[in-house]
Amino acid sequence: MHALELEIINAGKSFGSFRALDEVSLKIRAGTIHALLGENGAGKSTLVKGLVGYSPLDQGSILADRREVDIRSARVPNQLGIGMVYQHFTLAPSLTVAENLLLARGDLPWRIRWSSERAVLEEFMAKMPFKLSPERTVSSLSAGEKQKLEILKQLYLRRRFLILDEPTSVLTPQEADEVLGLMHALTRQQELTVLMITHKFHEVSAYADDVTVLRKGRLVGSARVAETSPDMLAHWMMGQARAEKAQVARPAVPVQASVGLEVRDLTVNNDRGVAAVRALSLQVRRGEIVGLAGISGNGQKELVEALLGQRRLLLGEIRVEGAPYAATREEMRRLRVFALPEEPLRNACIAGMSVAENMALRNFDVAPFKRGGWRIDRSAMKRQAQALISAFNVKPPVPERPIGTLSGGNVQRAVLARELGEDGQDGAANVLIVANPVFGLDFASVADIHARLLQARARGAAVLLVSEDLDELLELSDRILVMTEGRIVHVAQDVAKEGADRAALGRWMAGHAQQSTHAEAA
Repeated sequence: MHALELEIINAGKSFGSFRALDEVSLKIRAGTIHALLGENGAGKSTLVKGLVGYSPLDQGSILADRREVDIRSARVPNQLGIGMVYQHFTLAPSLTVAENLLLARGDLPWRIRWSSERAVLEEFMAKMPFKLSPERTVSSLSAGEKQKLEILKQLYLRRRFLILDEPTSVLTPQEADEVLGLMHALTRQQELTVLMITHKFHEVSAYADDVTVLRKGRLVGSARVAETSPDMLAHWMMGQARAEKAQVARPAVPVQASVGLEVRDLTVNNDRGVAAVRALSLQVRRGEIVGLAGISGNGQKELVEALLGQRRLLLGEIRVEGAPYAATREEMRRLRVFALPEEPLRNACIAGMSVAENMALRNFDVAPFKRGGWRIDRSAMKRQAQALISAFNVKPPVPERPIGTLSGGNVQRAVLARELGEDGQDGAANVLIVANPVFGLDFASVADIHARLLQARARGAAVLLVSEDLDELLELSDRILVMTEGRIVHVAQDVAKEGADRAALGRWMAGHAQQSTHAEAA
């Protein structure tokens, strides 16, 4: 088996009158890692869907090992050894790791000889740098383990060309290094070629050989990574030199700053009735961003749902500004608790309702929107939406448009506008709870949302930032708490001033470091 060279010549794709991909040409050298960059809507997904036969290109040619191929379905890519690891998992949750690997083959006999199949799987797993028990069910795996299984599945199928869509978004730094290190080793052995979609410049610099940038469906630059810099790549992506991030004053958190959010000995069950949050305690002071790090599946989801009133507390209590807090709608308004939950379109919006209606979900039943019993002043609602859309740069600027039709970044902006744009109504936020706020978003959206979080901190909000992206936590947090198996196991103090050991945090996240006492989190 040898690595596959792929060349794309004048690729094009239209959806009605919209030109998603226009005359794009690039060459992906055999045995290399080729990074593909671009903001949301740049054409990355359209291009790779054409390569795997999911959505064939309208025009252009594809050469595999210098021979033209016609990719109109998944059959040809499978024959060529082209595979893809998607950003969203494609696993059968009720089946085991072994069953998912075998199912991916598509050539199973009517009777599986498990003794011989297990021997083959054990030999395969022995060559991999990360291990998964073949007998575990997928539903019991964390998000990071599921991502590993997706990659293992493609390697088990002996792919010669692998497309990775944001491959490290749910991995610890050590896991990311394992995965990309494996890709690097396989390419150096000329066993694999990798096309990697990513938004992390440091991954491009550390692991990629070549890089291509798309913008608005067009190729704007392609070069050897050694000949580029992050600023050059950002210039290609944005159409302008990367602006320095707006400087938001970040004074040290005063020692006497009041505690905005306090959680005491909180225990919360998951959907299976098993404790996912276990006697957890934490504090977030006003004017402070506390980052909560951890691999997906360690109780962060259940903690956030408990803080937002979406999951019942088993034990413990939550206090806001010293007052008991049960996360009712009235309390969230009175105590000025705001939130940007994970997957906001599903958890913080009603997809079929308009942007204006979604932006009014916090205050539609109070003046000036509520008039004369239950009558709602829709003109006032529209005026509020227009002001928030303008202030938070939500696109398209159409209040009547269903929010479910907006891109991910614009849904995030719309929810942030609702939560943080009400200073005249509810006052500035006392507490802001944010979970994975920029997952899957483009460079501009990430910078904008991070700036909004820093502004909330500067105005005195107690910000709890739950994220699986350690780079994001290191950039924004004053303190970082590491959560493993439902508990706080490590605290990094004064991150904004003194920094933190990225590798050490990764070891705590992975559970490889000795657990500290529960009292350390106090």
